[in-house]
Amino acid sequence: MDIRPQHFSWRVDHKVATITLNRPERKNPLTFDSYRELIDTFRTLNQPSEVKAIVITGAGDNFCSGGDVHEIIGPLVEMREQRQADRLLAFTRMSGELVKAMRACPQPIVAVIDGVCAGAGAIIAMASDIRFATPRSRVAFLFVKVGLSGADMGACAILPRIIGHGRAAELLYTGRFMSSDEAERWGFYNRVVAPEKLLTEATQFARELADGPTVAHATTKRCLHQEWNMSIDEAIENEAQAQAGCMETEDFARAYRAFASKQTPKFEGN
Repeated sequence: MDIRPQHFSWRVDHKVATITLNRPERKNPLTFDSYRELIDTFRTLNQPSEVKAIVITGAGDNFCSGGDVHEIIGPLVEMREQRQADRLLAFTRMSGELVKAMRACPQPIVAVIDGVCAGAGAIIAMASDIRFATPRSRVAFLFVKVGLSGADMGACAILPRIIGHGRAAELLYTGRFMSSDEAERWGFYNRVVAPEKLLTEATQFARELADGPTVAHATTKRCLHQEWNMSIDEAIENEAQAQAGCMETEDFARAYRAFASKQTPKFEGN
């Protein structure tokens, strides 16, 4: 797999890919180009790969401040003034493609959040599967602060499923920052750890996932996504078919043989 991004850092170690949004002097904002590269990267990860888990983080002491004010917000205002509604819609569809690509890639995604996590940065954290953070991290879906709705990149669909409808509505209506205590209490964060331990602990967690049965992990992620729109009966049937497929993998047989011989299974992802 040949991934050579120009607008963020990329590293693969022990089957874990680390994406680092790397503009620390501006709190790691997104640009049109970084949006496109992230979309292309997550789509590429749909292909067979040595990457079995993904960590996404920000350089310095912040995660991501959202869309760059000068490189995204300014041009969008110009499009509005020039009555280019088609270009505005093209952008909102493009930004939504990032969430679609993150949810469609089979690898679990661990967001590693320190400092500011706002706007599109909060959406990236939301679209990840697991979220590690620090006590000083702050999350805001601040679209309303620039005169836009909270309905952005799937937030009205995904955020209520993570923290509940009422809490999501409050954050999306007000655009206020959610403290780390709130975020952990409300279930947005899986873990809150000291800043100096953040990346180490999150990466270790990702490595444990990468060492697991990756076909099974991909199946779990797919079912978590698919079953939002299913009835319970439909979900049970969907999982019956998904689990039967996992039972055909060699990892399933490996786990049994290891259990029978009182050993720890070593999964190989097939």
